[in-house]
Amino acid sequence: MTTTTTTGTDPVKTAVPVLSASGVTMRFGGLTAVRSVDLEVRTGEIVGLIGPNGAGKTTFFNCLTGLYVPTEGTVRYKNKVLPPKPHLVTQAGIARTFQNIRLFANMTVMENVLVGRHTRTKEGLWSALLRGPGFKKAEKASEERAMELLEFTGLAAKKDHLARNLPYGEQRKLEIARALASDPGLLLLDEPTAGMNPQETRATEELVFAVRDQGTAVLVIEHDMRFIFNLCDRVAVLVQGQKLVEGTSEVVQGDERVIAAYLGTPFEGAPGDEELAEVEAAEAAAGTDQPATPAAPHDGNATDTDTATATAEDADEAAAPRTNISKEGDQ
Repeated sequence: MTTTTTTGTDPVKTAVPVLSASGVTMRFGGLTAVRSVDLEVRTGEIVGLIGPNGAGKTTFFNCLTGLYVPTEGTVRYKNKVLPPKPHLVTQAGIARTFQNIRLFANMTVMENVLVGRHTRTKEGLWSALLRGPGFKKAEKASEERAMELLEFTGLAAKKDHLARNLPYGEQRKLEIARALASDPGLLLLDEPTAGMNPQETRATEELVFAVRDQGTAVLVIEHDMRFIFNLCDRVAVLVQGQKLVEGTSEVVQGDERVIAAYLGTPFEGAPGDEELAEVEAAEAAAGTDQPATPAAPHDGNATDTDTATATAEDADEAAAPRTNISKEGDQ
């Protein structure tokens, strides 16, 4: 497969890579979900990751964030190889949201954001039990930062509400606020507008732009193409676990292979062609080793039920004694 990478007139093409994934492959037994994917995200950049359902996008996210340990390849954050542990990845500077909302439903909005601060506080068990001056100072600083994020996401007025009582769109915002509480250099968003109406989608788009403007790079998975192409500096397309094309929105939208992949139309060099050819060759070889069974003549108007009935009647006739009396209508 030929992978096309086009950066065009990317305004941040000379920036230092925040994320660098090289040759990332993830296998589950005999299934290869992600195959040799390379991707970079630079400082101040918003990069989109799109592809049909089952293309391996969320699996790739899980490899980046330590939920999965890649079978092959490396993931670097600011030129340092990331440890394959989610909390260490967060501590290094990468935060994420999930495709399905994962809030603490019975905790308040403020408490949910405070949870995201745990990698940025140094107070331990004894400090928490004794509640000395150092602990109180750290607690106050965390609350101030959490309040800043709630104001940033427009949730300050609901800081004492339970997370489960928020409207769907605001729960999505709360997930982003909690992720930002760890002060990441890179934010990964997995389908942030899933299930949203157009107004909520537009508000999320403005929020992501605001996150980028504060200096945080963003990598986003989304199926809403209008959202992605309006938002992203670059877009990468995954198909059957492989990167098909990467470039500006204009380049990706005009690529016939991307259109074919979404419509399910086969195209030359499509991911999986080599494996399919191997399977077909193996089946052909196996077929030559066994004598072929002649197929019975089949009337185009016959149904599967008719065929089954005829087969059963043939078996009955073979078992019954032969007579010279033919049934009415036999030819």
